[in-house]
Amino acid sequence: MSNTIFITGSSSGLGKAAAKLFAAKGWNVIATMRKPENETELNQLENVELLPLDVTDTDQIKSTAEKAISLGDIDVVFNNAGYGLAGPFEGATDEQLIRQLNTNLLGVMRVTQAFIPHFRQKKSGLFITTTSIGGLITLPFNSVYHATKWGLEGWSESLAFELNPHGIGVKTISPGGISTDFAGRSLDMTMHPAYNEQMQQVLSVFMDPERSKGYSTAEQIAEVVYEAATDGKQILRYPAGNDAKAWYEQRNAVGDEVFRKGIKDAFFGEG
Repeated sequence: MSNTIFITGSSSGLGKAAAKLFAAKGWNVIATMRKPENETELNQLENVELLPLDVTDTDQIKSTAEKAISLGDIDVVFNNAGYGLAGPFEGATDEQLIRQLNTNLLGVMRVTQAFIPHFRQKKSGLFITTTSIGGLITLPFNSVYHATKWGLEGWSESLAFELNPHGIGVKTISPGGISTDFAGRSLDMTMHPAYNEQMQQVLSVFMDPERSKGYSTAEQIAEVVYEAATDGKQILRYPAGNDAKAWYEQRNAVGDEVFRKGIKDAFFGEG
């Protein structure tokens, strides 16, 4: 019997890379996305099933989870759907705030809740959630995004205590930069004129070609997801990518305030 993984946000980037990797390793893959009818790659793989899922649609979460479970036992749920909201917080509209929280935080919680009874009944199962190194450190002008990712880290850490006695694992994958179209396709921006100068400083650092040299490919991060799914270890956090590991180790080594000063100096100059 081969294992089965249920993946959200499978249309591109890490979700798609993970779907391909697990399929190549002989797993059954249930790959979900908002518009499966537009998918041209994953539907060619014989052990991949495509299902529609918008993680902000509570009714669809329930129906898609039921459909997935009806296909057979699920072993791993990989919560991967998400996008970035960047820019000054003062300029964020209520619509932007709600969409970000609904997708990145509540979407993950609701998908997880839909599968807990199935895992509890079979006394096994694993939830893996893509957070971000942005769930363990922060960078300027990403406050709402960080709120969702820090929220996922705290939620996962607490949830593990109550689910582990039922044979259910909880893990997070915290990637750094990934060389995908995340910034173009999966980024929403807020605007406010009072912050234009600061924003330009920050964007110049983010857009520096040197910075992207430290990024990982989606395929490299997918390997970490596979490791988390198969290593049998009771580990909560998997910082993924050299940049993420370095940042997390540095913050833990020097402490919050020294680390924050380093981030401030890197983006705004020393002072």
